[in-house]
Amino acid sequence: MSGLVPSSPHLFRPLRRALSGGLALLLLLAALVPAPLETAADPAHPPNPAKSAWFLLWIQELVSYDTLTIHVALALAVLLVALPWLPIRPVEHATWFPRAQWPLAALVLIICCALVALTAMGLFFRGPDWRLVFPF
Repeated sequence: MSGLVPSSPHLFRPLRRALSGGLALLLLLAALVPAPLETAADPAHPPNPAKSAWFLLWIQELVSYDTLTIHVALALAVLLVALPWLPIRPVEHATWFPRAQWPLAALVLIICCALVALTAMGLFFRGPDWRLVFPF
């Protein structure tokens, strides 16, 4: 137990500073950047393309390639829910990306990058009739 560091000042002070700074940044951005809201829904004139909410846009983009790709989204959900129960060697010291868990950390990072890329593709590069457009 001699190699342990108490968490009271060493963890909670930087955590409190990061939380306060993140909250201040979020409040500043909320005050300065307007929300990208669309006009009120009109059933007689639906938008083209009708896009889902930003957090579901990656699924809409994935399904636009082939309807069977919904199974990919379901498999990702099952994998991410099952992460705590996967048989992984325990880590000796708390480090970022320990060698024993590096393949799993790389897989999660690749999944996150793919989700961000699919969301950006659906948000910025899709136009009328869900055709590919370039925003610039």
